[in-house]
Amino acid sequence: MSHAPRVRSPNSVLGQPGFSKSYGFALVTAVLFLGAWIGQFFTQLIATRDQASQQGQNLHWGQFLAQFFAATLANWQAEFLQLLWQAAGLALLLFWGSSQSRESDERIETKLDVLLQAQGLDPDRISRHVNQSL
Repeated sequence: MSHAPRVRSPNSVLGQPGFSKSYGFALVTAVLFLGAWIGQFFTQLIATRDQASQQGQNLHWGQFLAQFFAATLANWQAEFLQLLWQAAGLALLLFWGSSQSRESDERIETKLDVLLQAQGLDPDRISRHVNQSL
């Protein structure tokens, strides 16, 4: 039984993963997002249709779509504002050098110094050399 040789994409020859592997997280996120948004659409449609029938009215698509997009934007505004604050706030704290970020930098420096000394190297001489090359 002979097997045909596997054909590799040009990216895999260079050691780069394919599209689905490179963008897998984004693809899964997009599928989950669309699924949730479609779910919101249908649940809101059912609720609006039931409310209209209870009042003896027909569903008006223009009003429904306006309500749907208003609810969507309100939800996104609340979620993205919270997410933006968390990401931007943490980045600013790290940039400004909060006590937590300084502490971890100091720990890393100390660990590197111990490792260099264990190898018989002078950490101060290496620091001077690195500072001169910057």
